Amino acid sequence: MTRRSAMGLLAAASASAQGAKTVPVGVATTDFRDQTNVSLAAELKSQRIRHIQLFFTQKDSNYWKYGLRSDLSGLSVARAKEIAATYREAGITIDALGVYLTLVHADATERKANLEYFDKVMKLGAEMGIRAFLSEMGHYTPSGPAERVSYDWQDDVWKMAVATGKDLARVAEANGARVLLEPIYRSVLASAKRTRVYLEEVGSMHVRAQLDPANLLEVNDLEEMFGQLKGWIEGMHAKDRKLHVTQGVAAGAGDLDYGKFVRLAAGHAPGVPLTVEYAGMSTYRAAVERVRAALREAGLKEA
Repeated sequence: MTRRSAMGLLAAASASAQGAKTVPVGVATTDFRDQTNVSLAAELKSQRIRHIQLFFTQKDSNYWKYGLRSDLSGLSVARAKEIAATYREAGITIDALGVYLTLVHADATERKANLEYFDKVMKLGAEMGIRAFLSEMGHYTPSGPAERVSYDWQDDVWKMAVATGKDLARVAEANGARVLLEPIYRSVLASAKRTRVYLEEVGSMHVRAQLDPANLLEVNDLEEMFGQLKGWIEGMHAKDRKLHVTQGVAAGAGDLDYGKFVRLAAGHAPGVPLTVEYAGMSTYRAAVERVRAALREAGLKEA
């Protein structure tokens, strides 16, 4: 047997092994603001989408604001259950509910109010059959002259963030829930390693990680992201970003190596959906196809 034929057999064996792996593909509903829940469920079903991260941004459930608490008084338990049933009847699993509050606010009263809001949303989510909730640490800019060390990297802010994470873990545990925190390079959780260290210090199975590689592309290679966060990842976003540019873009429109991303995802976070983000009605089909094409090219199958 020649070296070339041996290498060919190894490649075929690797492709065969990978072909046995399946990766779910989902969509975040954040940017479908022009749809009702009924119309969105029908649209996603028509494109074989079986997983979503639900954000209350649809025309008939517009209650979500990034980084802010919302008035949920108009969203009854009965209506929340009806929304959940709309997707489930279309064969769509709601993997998580988007929250995204500022957990590093300098005002302890604000942090307490945000934890109480998490508790409220978790209780509503439980009625909907949802047990995972999404957030970043959030962004806070102190007033006054700029300090020598940025707020997110100050010693006391780290200690406060860990203490708040422990409080959040207790809220989640009391509700039988999990919070998936999403790192981003311009935040307290600015790298994969810093996120892992943070989660270890919080020390709870109720506070886990959601990896969005585009958020860390500026500071980590893909191998570093998955190597540091392996065992912690319970959610993943599939969007993109151009290097040295703050704004994220839809999958396929940036510098992320999607072939490597899907292979590492299948190996290090098996069964976790790749959830397409930063895409709405006019763009999501192309973004989903970019993810599906990467799976096919990697010898993987969509679950």
